[in-house]
Amino acid sequence: MLSLALASELKEAGLVWRPALHDFFAIPSSDLEERVFVVADMTIDVQKLFGRDMITFNGAVEWSLDYIMIADVVWMPTEAQLRELLQDRLLAESQPAVALVGYLDGYQCQIQTADGPRTFEALTAADAYGAALLFLLDGSAPERPDLSA
Repeated sequence: MLSLALASELKEAGLVWRPALHDFFAIPSSDLEERVFVVADMTIDVQKLFGRDMITFNGAVEWSLDYIMIADVVWMPTEAQLRELLQDRLLAESQPAVALVGYLDGYQCQIQTADGPRTFEALTAADAYGAALLFLLDGSAPERPDLSA
Protein backbone atom coordinates (compact mmCIF):
# COMPACT_ATOMS: atom_id res chain seq x y z
CA MET A 1 0.00 0.00 0.00
CA LEU A 2 1.13 3.56 -0.69
CA SER A 3 2.86 5.24 2.24
CA LEU A 4 0.95 7.98 4.07
CA ALA A 5 3.84 10.41 3.49
CA LEU A 6 3.74 9.95 -0.28
CA ALA A 7 -0.07 9.98 -0.35
CA SER A 8 0.05 13.32 1.49
CA GLU A 9 2.55 14.69 -1.04
CA LEU A 10 0.28 13.60 -3.90
CA LYS A 11 -2.66 15.38 -2.26
CA GLU A 12 -0.59 18.57 -1.83
CA ALA A 13 0.48 18.32 -5.49
CA GLY A 14 -3.15 18.43 -6.57
CA LEU A 15 -4.24 14.80 -6.89
CA VAL A 16 -8.04 14.90 -6.78
CA TRP A 17 -9.97 12.14 -5.03
CA ARG A 18 -13.53 11.27 -5.92
CA PRO A 19 -14.34 8.72 -3.20
CA ALA A 20 -15.61 5.38 -4.41
CA LEU A 21 -16.59 2.14 -2.75
CA HIS A 22 -13.55 0.26 -1.39
CA ASP A 23 -11.17 3.24 -1.59
CA PHE A 24 -8.66 3.48 1.25
CA PHE A 25 -7.95 6.64 3.24
CA ALA A 26 -6.13 7.82 6.36
CA ILE A 27 -6.84 10.56 8.87
CA PRO A 28 -3.55 12.41 9.45
CA SER A 29 -2.91 14.61 12.48
CA SER A 30 -5.06 12.53 14.78
CA ASP A 31 -4.71 9.59 17.10
CA LEU A 32 -5.99 7.47 14.19
CA GLU A 33 -3.22 8.32 11.70
CA GLU A 34 -1.72 4.82 11.95
CA ARG A 35 -5.01 3.29 10.78
CA VAL A 36 -6.19 2.89 7.22
CA PHE A 37 -9.93 3.15 6.61
CA VAL A 38 -12.00 1.92 3.68
CA VAL A 39 -15.07 3.46 2.10
CA ALA A 40 -17.73 0.78 2.57
CA ASP A 41 -21.47 0.51 2.49
CA MET A 42 -21.52 -1.56 5.67
CA THR A 43 -19.21 -2.79 8.39
CA ILE A 44 -18.57 -6.50 8.38
CA ASP A 45 -16.87 -8.32 11.26
CA VAL A 46 -15.89 -11.88 12.01
CA GLN A 47 -16.93 -12.77 15.56
CA LYS A 48 -17.51 -15.83 17.68
CA LEU A 49 -21.18 -16.22 18.49
CA PHE A 50 -22.51 -19.22 20.32
CA GLY A 51 -19.03 -20.76 20.09
CA ARG A 52 -18.94 -20.58 16.28
CA ASP A 53 -17.22 -18.20 13.86
CA MET A 54 -19.78 -15.88 12.32
CA ILE A 55 -19.70 -13.00 9.87
CA THR A 56 -21.68 -10.15 11.39
CA PHE A 57 -23.08 -7.14 9.57
CA ASN A 58 -23.20 -3.88 11.50
CA GLY A 59 -24.69 -0.55 10.47
CA ALA A 60 -22.38 1.44 12.74
CA VAL A 61 -19.66 0.85 15.26
CA GLU A 62 -19.57 2.42 18.71
CA TRP A 63 -16.35 4.40 18.23
CA SER A 64 -17.15 5.68 14.78
CA LEU A 65 -16.95 9.31 13.87
CA ASP A 66 -20.19 11.03 12.95
CA TYR A 67 -18.48 12.55 9.90
CA ILE A 68 -15.20 13.89 8.61
CA MET A 69 -14.62 16.24 5.71
CA ILE A 70 -12.90 14.80 2.66
CA ALA A 71 -10.43 17.69 2.82
CA ASP A 72 -9.29 16.37 6.24
CA VAL A 73 -8.39 12.88 5.03
CA VAL A 74 -5.73 11.53 2.69
CA TRP A 75 -6.63 9.12 -0.10
CA MET A 76 -4.41 6.03 -0.14
CA PRO A 77 -4.68 4.89 -3.79
CA THR A 78 -4.02 1.23 -4.47
CA GLU A 79 -1.28 0.05 -6.80
CA ALA A 80 -3.85 -0.50 -9.56
CA GLN A 81 -5.35 2.97 -9.08
CA LEU A 82 -1.89 4.58 -9.21
CA ARG A 83 -1.03 2.70 -12.41
CA GLU A 84 -4.31 3.85 -13.98
CA LEU A 85 -3.70 7.47 -12.92
CA LEU A 86 -0.21 7.32 -14.45
CA GLN A 87 -1.51 5.87 -17.70
CA ASP A 88 -4.24 8.53 -17.92
CA ARG A 89 -1.72 11.34 -17.42
CA LEU A 90 0.66 9.91 -20.01
CA LEU A 91 -1.98 9.64 -22.76
CA ALA A 92 -1.04 13.11 -24.01
CA GLU A 93 2.54 11.96 -24.61
CA SER A 94 3.59 10.90 -28.11
CA GLN A 95 4.70 7.45 -26.96
CA PRO A 96 3.13 6.84 -23.54
CA ALA A 97 4.64 3.99 -21.55
CA VAL A 98 4.61 2.76 -17.97
CA ALA A 99 6.67 -0.19 -16.81
CA LEU A 100 7.22 -1.68 -13.38
CA VAL A 101 10.31 -3.77 -12.67
CA GLY A 102 10.54 -5.74 -9.45
CA TYR A 103 13.77 -6.66 -7.70
CA LEU A 104 14.43 -8.58 -4.51
CA ASP A 105 14.92 -5.30 -2.65
CA GLY A 106 12.42 -2.93 -4.29
CA TYR A 107 10.79 -1.68 -7.46
CA GLN A 108 11.45 0.67 -10.34
CA CYS A 109 8.69 2.47 -12.19
CA GLN A 110 9.78 3.63 -15.62
CA ILE A 111 7.76 6.17 -17.58
CA GLN A 112 8.27 7.67 -21.02
CA THR A 113 7.61 11.41 -21.38
CA ALA A 114 8.33 13.98 -24.08
CA ASP A 115 11.52 14.81 -22.17
CA GLY A 116 12.64 11.19 -22.30
CA PRO A 117 12.50 8.21 -19.97
CA ARG A 118 12.32 8.65 -16.20
CA THR A 119 12.89 6.03 -13.51
CA PHE A 120 11.55 6.10 -9.94
CA GLU A 121 12.69 3.64 -7.28
CA ALA A 122 10.94 2.64 -4.07
CA LEU A 123 10.64 -0.24 -1.65
CA THR A 124 7.05 -0.98 -2.75
CA ALA A 125 5.42 -1.02 -6.17
CA ALA A 126 2.77 1.45 -4.98
CA ASP A 127 5.43 3.93 -3.82
CA ALA A 128 7.32 3.59 -7.13
CA TYR A 129 4.12 4.36 -9.05
CA GLY A 130 3.35 7.16 -6.57
CA ALA A 131 6.76 8.76 -7.09
CA ALA A 132 6.24 8.77 -10.86
CA LEU A 133 2.78 10.27 -10.45
CA LEU A 134 4.14 12.96 -8.12
CA PHE A 135 6.69 13.86 -10.79
CA LEU A 136 3.94 14.21 -13.39
CA LEU A 137 1.79 16.33 -11.05
CA ASP A 138 4.38 18.83 -9.88
CA GLY A 139 7.72 18.03 -11.47
CA SER A 140 9.26 16.77 -8.25
CA ALA A 141 10.28 13.32 -7.22
CA PRO A 142 10.67 12.07 -3.66
CA GLU A 143 14.16 11.21 -2.50
CA ARG A 144 15.20 7.79 -3.66
CA PRO A 145 15.43 5.32 -0.79
CA ASP A 146 18.52 3.17 -0.37
CA LEU A 147 17.24 -0.17 -1.72
CA SER A 148 20.32 -2.02 -0.51
CA ALA A 149 19.43 -1.57 3.19
